[in-house]
Amino acid sequence: MPTPPVVTRKDLLTAIIDAGKTVTKVEIKEVTMGPKQAAPLHLHPCPVVGVVTEGSIAYQVDGEAVQHLQVGDAFYEPADVCVARFDNDSDSPAKFVAFYLLGQDEEELIRILPE
Repeated sequence: MPTPPVVTRKDLLTAIIDAGKTVTKVEIKEVTMGPKQAAPLHLHPCPVVGVVTEGSIAYQVDGEAVQHLQVGDAFYEPADVCVARFDNDSDSPAKFVAFYLLGQDEEELIRILPE
């Protein structure tokens, strides 16, 4: 009799969410960015976790070093923190899946900031 396939789990990220945050729903979005497309300066009113599924992303939270995310890399964008960079730094489209952790009556996912 054949051996059943083994289930494996790979640690990608542990995100510490504000202890006072109550999550009542999760909005999951697949986002596609064009080649060399840069995201505007922004923040999220809610915590966001995600994973890159295609291409590569230059990611930088204000005041921290740039991280270069590749396919399979996970990221965490804390609530109300300026995201200085979330740019497709490849010559082909980039995709990622983002999980927006929302509390009751929260709807806003992103806030574009003045440069």
